[in-house]
Amino acid sequence: MGMNIVEKIMARSSGRSVVRPGDLVVVKVETAVLTDMAFIADHSDKLKLPKTLHDPDKVIIINDHITPPKDLATAEGVLRSRTFALKTGVRFHDIGANQGICHQVLADHAYALPGTVLVCGDSHSCSSGALNCCARGLGTTDILYTFCTGQTWFKVGETVRYEFTGELQKGVSAKDVFLYIAGKYGDHVNCNIEFGGPAADSFSLDARRTLSTMAAEVSVEFAVWEPNAQLAEYVKARNHRPFQMTYPDPDAAYLDVRAIELRPIEPYVALPDKVINNTVPVSQLGEKIKVDQCCVGSCANSTLEDLEAVAEILKGRKIADRVRFLVTPGSQLVYREAAKRGIINILIEAGCLLTPPTCGVCAGLNNGVLAGEEVCITATTRNFKGRMGSNSAKIYLGSPAVIAASAVTGHITDPRGFLEVNSK
Repeated sequence: MGMNIVEKIMARSSGRSVVRPGDLVVVKVETAVLTDMAFIADHSDKLKLPKTLHDPDKVIIINDHITPPKDLATAEGVLRSRTFALKTGVRFHDIGANQGICHQVLADHAYALPGTVLVCGDSHSCSSGALNCCARGLGTTDILYTFCTGQTWFKVGETVRYEFTGELQKGVSAKDVFLYIAGKYGDHVNCNIEFGGPAADSFSLDARRTLSTMAAEVSVEFAVWEPNAQLAEYVKARNHRPFQMTYPDPDAAYLDVRAIELRPIEPYVALPDKVINNTVPVSQLGEKIKVDQCCVGSCANSTLEDLEAVAEILKGRKIADRVRFLVTPGSQLVYREAAKRGIINILIEAGCLLTPPTCGVCAGLNNGVLAGEEVCITATTRNFKGRMGSNSAKIYLGSPAVIAASAVTGHITDPRGFLEVNSK
C-alpha cells in the first residue's frame, strides 16, 4: 500500500521509508517562522530567546499582525523582534518594500518549498500547503525549539482527499468552494486534507492558497495540494534551494475520497458565529441582510486575484451610503502590482479604504473594530463572537466578489448579477 502526499513528506523529512496514520515522527524542518505576535504577547518578556540558532538561514521573522504598532506595548514588542533578527542574522520582513501578512510573504518569496516541512507561529500556517508543503502552526515555545534544533515532531493523521471535477461558474471562487465543503462535511479534527483531481489545475496558486488557508477553520493538521508544472516554475523563479515536488502514490490510502463537482457550487456565506456546518448559498438567505462594514483581506483573501475580483464589480460604481469597505492587500508586493494594474485607483474611486498589509482587521486588533450590533460581511478567515470587536456584532464570511457586491447594494448580495451586467 502506497502513501499519500502528507505521509510521503513526513517519511522523507524523518528519514523513514514508510509512515502510517498513528505514527509519531521527528521531522527535519526546512523553514521556521515567527510573527511579531510572539514578541508582543504578554509573556514575550519572559521568553528566553536563543542566542544561537541551528540554521539562521532557515528562520524567518515577519512582522504582520500589529505593524505598524498601535501603542507603546506593541511598539516595544516589535522592537524586540527587530533586535532578535539583527543579533541572529535571520531573514526579516518589517515595514518596507517586502512587508506583508506572513502567509502571503511566504508565497511571494516561495519560502515554503514543495516537499518540505514548514512551521509557523500562526494558526493559518496550513496556507503554505498550496505550495505542496506540509505546513502547520505551532506555539511560540515549540517554534523556538525548532529554531535551536531544526526539528519538531508530529503524530501522523488520517487524510481526506478532495477530487475536483468540472469548472466554476463566473462569480464563484475558491472561497465559495471552501464554504460549501465546510457546510457539507463539517470538521476534520486530527485529519489532513489533500486537494487534487482532474480540475485541480483550474485553481491558480492564489485560489489554492485560499482553500488551504481556510482549511484551518475545519481543524485540519495539514492541507496540501498536488503540485503541477506551474508551481515548479513559480518556485524556481523565487527560491534557488532544491526541492522535490511530492505526489500521492497511485495506491495511496485515505480516510475518505470525496468528489467535488464544481459547476453546481454557488456563491456561499458562512452565517455568524461559526463556519462548520453553518454555511448557505447567498441565494437561499431569504431576506435582505443589511451590512455596516465590508472587508476583503487577511491571509485567505488578500491576493492580487482577490483584489481584481473586487475591482471588476466596483469599476464605475460607488459603495452604498453608510457602508464602510476596508481592503487589505496581502503584501507590499501585491499592493504594488495592484497599483500598476489600476486596481487600487478603482477601489479608492469607489470609496474603499486601503489598509496596510497586516492581520489587524481580520483579528480585531486594529483598523475596523466592530461596535455592538453592527453587521459585517468579510472575506477574512473567522466569524466567531468577538473576533472583530463587540460580542454582539454579527460577522458573515464570503468571497471577495460577494463582499464587493454587498458593499454596492448595502446588503448581502449574490455577485453574479453584477458580472452579467458587466459582460453585456
